[in-house]
Amino acid sequence: MYKKSDLIDLQVVEGIATLSLKGSRFDAEFLKLLFSAFSGLKSDPEVAGVLITGLDGDAELSGATSMEVAAYSALGQRVMFALDALGKPVIAAAAGAVRGPGVELALSCDFIVAGRSASFAFPGILSGAIPCFGGTQRLTRAVGKARAKELLFTGHAVSAPEAQGIGLVNRVYEDAELLASAQQLIFGICRQGTLAIRMAKEIVDAGQGIDLKTACLMERDAFALCFATLDQREGMGSFLERRPANFKGR
Repeated sequence: MYKKSDLIDLQVVEGIATLSLKGSRFDAEFLKLLFSAFSGLKSDPEVAGVLITGLDGDAELSGATSMEVAAYSALGQRVMFALDALGKPVIAAAAGAVRGPGVELALSCDFIVAGRSASFAFPGILSGAIPCFGGTQRLTRAVGKARAKELLFTGHAVSAPEAQGIGLVNRVYEDAELLASAQQLIFGICRQGTLAIRMAKEIVDAGQGIDLKTACLMERDAFALCFATLDQREGMGSFLERRPANFKGR
């Protein structure tokens, strides 16, 4: 399914893949392992959703040439786009100090939940650099242009409650409850119709880069497609019969 490594631990339980990152550095080797993992998760029919933990790694590029850092940036962006294209709900569960590439990876997930003691920062500006995995763009889409500029210009860290207040984080849990709460959340999401979730994800993501009218036309077409699926019939039947739905992803 993906390359085995001490840097990534992957556990699949009842259709939910928990991807625990063990690497302390987002170097090229680690990025390639992530790409392999995301490719495997996308193609695995047994995986309905993904939870990512262990986002507190950092980059190490001291002494690299401009060509080397450009290649590193291209690889990192390729990995983030692979996560974007997973086609399944992905939640980032953030704990501790999440910095630079860890924040960029979290922003490439569908949304972020965090432990109360977590903090987020892009400290690259303090060493004369900026994010390079798409962070300038994803951060802006998450928190707005002015907030993004403040975080990027200052390198200051924001706490989990502050991050929730500006729209970077969806939910904040007590640290001891983070993993269990995040797992409960992703399990609950994946009990819904997986085809409808995939369509909703695709339309929301695609709509960010186009005009409202075109995005609404895409929504209309996707809505019509829902009614050609067995999942929609099951969902409607379960509602009318007042019983839990048994979605099959078809």
